[in-house]
Amino acid sequence: MVLGVLGGVATVPYVALGPGPTFDTLGRVDGTTVVKIEGEQIYPTTGQLNMTTVSVVDGVTLFGALGFWFSGRNALVPRDEIFPPDQTAEETQQRNAALFEDSETSAETAALRYLGYPSPVVESVADDGAARNSLQPGDELVRIDGRAVGSTQEVLDALSGRASGDRVDVTYRRGNSSEEVVTIALRPGPDPGRGYLGVTVTDHPDVDFEITISLADVGGPSAGLIFAMSIVDKLTPGPLTGGRFVAGTGQITSTGEVGPIGGIPFKMLEAKEAGAGVFLVPAENCVEAAGNAPEGLRLIKVGSLDEAVRGLEALQAGAKPVGCG
Repeated sequence: MVLGVLGGVATVPYVALGPGPTFDTLGRVDGTTVVKIEGEQIYPTTGQLNMTTVSVVDGVTLFGALGFWFSGRNALVPRDEIFPPDQTAEETQQRNAALFEDSETSAETAALRYLGYPSPVVESVADDGAARNSLQPGDELVRIDGRAVGSTQEVLDALSGRASGDRVDVTYRRGNSSEEVVTIALRPGPDPGRGYLGVTVTDHPDVDFEITISLADVGGPSAGLIFAMSIVDKLTPGPLTGGRFVAGTGQITSTGEVGPIGGIPFKMLEAKEAGAGVFLVPAENCVEAAGNAPEGLRLIKVGSLDEAVRGLEALQAGAKPVGCG
């Protein structure tokens, strides 16, 4: 009797991971459009483009842990891996919410860059900066000393190691004008000996329309790829899915690189049970995905937003996209 009571009440230092809900980013959830674009022409979409999640059950009892263990649908992992001991549950939730917001921003930027909108863009120019007489807010930076720059980080990398007084060739585009090149002598900045352009750069393209992503009670960065795909689908003619039920997962950077995520076996299982026939897999997750894919779920290996789009286009053309096998 005592063992029965303890087994049903005493908790273990583990959480149970399993398939979580999946959401169609081309549609609506609880009456709200998931990816809403206002002020720009949007094109009809068909099929589904679903982001996937992992469920986390905390406060697992001893008997509950045994049940999850034998279910075949769940895995037990140490609680500290999900809820760091140096953070409260509220702090962990806030961290996941922040990661989700960052993924939304990165998805928007990656999609707009893929579609040809200018980025990175000069946001401001310091009055005493090296570029004060050469660059203006709104200028798109294209190359620095012949090196292509597609993000703020790439701008910083191109200037890394340059000293005050060094001259750099900056290729930029202003408005609808053609590219121009200006040579700028770097000036001293906050770090002694290091040269600075004296500009603030933003990765987010300057567009005259608004993109809003609305999805409550979801955290983490792994929806970025699918959000970006949804934006691309809505802003380009012709359905990207070809009418198929496509699901997937993956972090995405502002420049469109797709990174690995956790829990992919659970995400694939939920996607298949929801009706998906195609699953977009981050390249670094391919080995794990191939070994756990439900029967009948076609895997497409993607290392970037461009590869994801080309993979779905290949399916529509009757070709064979790169898989994980």
